[in-house]
Amino acid sequence: MPIASLPYIDEHATVIAAGVDDVWRSLGETLDRSFSGPGMAGYARLVGSADCTASGPRPLAEGSTLPGFRVVAAVPGRELVLEGRHRFSSYALIFRLEHVSPGRSRLRAESRAVFPGLAGGIYRRLVIGTGGHVMGMRRLLSAIRRRSE
Repeated sequence: MPIASLPYIDEHATVIAAGVDDVWRSLGETLDRSFSGPGMAGYARLVGSADCTASGPRPLAEGSTLPGFRVVAAVPGRELVLEGRHRFSSYALIFRLEHVSPGRSRLRAESRAVFPGLAGGIYRRLVIGTGGHVMGMRRLLSAIRRRSE
């Protein structure tokens, strides 16, 4: 399913006291650290993710994978697009990076997903309805900000 046709879930943003090149590097490193551990790989296998291991070029580039995600676009310093699918959902996570002022950048993370069928609806309630997704995205952006600054 094309990313543009996936329903919008939400967007989170943070301003970081670092240039876009530093934030870009930290984005890739933080995603690798956050998603490549054995816990995420096990979860990806449990839900039947298309991608269950970290592979491909590093720093992250088109074709790289993380458990649960595949990089479908990477424009250094500007945009990183991850997509994934499993038994309960097809989804995308789009990171956009903007220069705000010298030494300051804005990082936005947009989430899109579809949750088909009864099982997908239950999964959506567990992930989105409980606030778990929001908490996870805030923690991820905070980790990227700390690593960048």
